[in-house]
Formats: sequence, C-alpha cells, structure tokens
Amino acid sequence: MNLNAIDSELLKTVADLHKIPRGAFNIRKNGQAVERRSSDHIQVIPKTDKPGIDIIVAPGTKNEAVHIPVLITLSGVVDVVYNTIEIGEGADVVVVAGCGIHNPGSERSQHDGIHEIIVRKGARMRYIEKHYGGGEGTGERVLNPKTILIMEEDSVVEMELTQIKGVDSTLRDTKAKLAKGANLTIVERLMTHGRQEAISDMLIELEGEGCSAKIISRSVARDDSKQVFRPVVVAKAPAKGHVECDSIIMDRGKISSSPAISAEHPEAQLTHEAAIGKIAQEQLMKLETLGLSEKEAEDVILRGFLQ
Repeated sequence: MNLNAIDSELLKTVADLHKIPRGAFNIRKNGQAVERRSSDHIQVIPKTDKPGIDIIVAPGTKNEAVHIPVLITLSGVVDVVYNTIEIGEGADVVVVAGCGIHNPGSERSQHDGIHEIIVRKGARMRYIEKHYGGGEGTGERVLNPKTILIMEEDSVVEMELTQIKGVDSTLRDTKAKLAKGANLTIVERLMTHGRQEAISDMLIELEGEGCSAKIISRSVARDDSKQVFRPVVVAKAPAKGHVECDSIIMDRGKISSSPAISAEHPEAQLTHEAAIGKIAQEQLMKLETLGLSEKEAEDVILRGFLQ
C-alpha cells in the first residue's frame, strides 16, 4: 500500500501508526479493504456475506497486537462494516481500531462500524478506539460505532474510547455481557465543539458471580455542541459495578448525563456518580501566574482532565 500524506496523518492520529505494522492488520479506505495481513497467531479473514473481517486470535497468544483502522478521504462516502473478533482462551493481546475522516467536499462522509467481540475464558484484551474528523470541506463527518462484547469466565477487557476532535455527529452504542469472574473497564474521553452532537449509550449486564465493571466518562462540550451520556449497569448476580461521569461545560454547550444502575440480585454492589461543571477560576489564575495566556491555561487544564 502506498500511503499519501493524508493517509499517513490519519493512521498516525487514530492508530498511532507511522508506517505499515509488522504484525496482523487490516486497513480499510473509502469503503474498501486496501491492505491486509495475518500473523502466525492472529488470522485476519474477509467475510464472504457482507463487508468486514473475522479476526481470530489463537488460544495462548501473548504480547501481540492487531490494527484495524478505517480511513475515509473522500466526500460522500457512507461505509458500513461488520467485524467479528474472537480472542482465544488464555490469550493476552491488544486490538487497535479507530476511524479517521478527512472530508474535502460538501457531502456527508460517514462510517458505521459494527464490532462483535468474544473474549474466551481467561483471556485478556486491551481495546483502543480513536475517532477523528478533519479536512477543509463543509460536509459532515459522521461516526457511529456499535460494539457487542461477550466476556467468558475470568476474562479481562480494558476499553479506551476516544473522540479526539472534528466529528460532527456520533452515536456510540456499547453492549456487554459478563460471565463469572470477568472484569471490564471502559474509559471514554470525548471533546465536542462548534455545533457537534455526541450520544453514548451503554448497557452492561453482569451475569456471572464475582464479575465486575467500571465505566468512566470524561467529556468537554465547547461552543454550541451537545452531548448525551446514558450508561446502564444491570447486575443479575452477586457482582460489582461502578459508573463515573465527569464533564466540563463551556460557552453555550449542553450536556446530559444520566447513569443508571439496576440490581436484580440481593448481593449485587452498584454505585454511580456524575458531575458537570466549569473550569475552576483558581486553576486558570494559577497557570496564568506562571506565564500562560488564558487560552493556553484552558488547554492545559482540558488535556489533563481528558487523560
């Protein structure tokens, strides 16, 4: 694959890739797979009935990663992809997803990614997904990821979901079911500006004894942007769950955060907390006394908050 400057910049932004990776990967561009490779322990296989791939990680695979970025560099592209990821028993791997849209024109460009992920018994997965929009065009940049996660006994999953900037509209739908002893951590970071809109829906079902989930959201809404965050944790067994939502609102932004917890077992332990506020004036003043302008001080505070 020959990467132009736009391709390279998008890959670096959404997948931390500065060149084609050595291991397993699949790069999709403007609705088509343009480059794909499997490794000895990770198979990347194209689906035959619909657009997308099957990723099969062999049991016991350790210290390997698979990159599956999506790039859109044309205006008017609407791309829908279905990926199935199976992490074999006892494996420990990293999956790097994400989508970058560079829209140069006036038509909407959109990517809808549906990921079904199965993490087998005792396996561990770190899942990193970044979204970014750019380009000089006036057309919308739309990203709608849907993730369906099945966690078997004693599996561990860490999900890092980040919307960097430039995405005009997003609807994120995340569903997870946890078996006995499974542990899930989701950290979502979101920045909106202009008239952008972002909705995040989560349904986490704790079905097995001793399983646990922790959901953390950090978001900033600037200008006239709008955000809605609706996480729901349901405990159907003696399990633990916690939801934490912290947001900073600026300018004329609007944020709605409504975490919900539901216990269907007497030994379930569930907690939630939510806070929406503005940047503390004393923080700004402290940084300004060190020589930063007000804007520079704001940027420092926001970067630290979203980390």
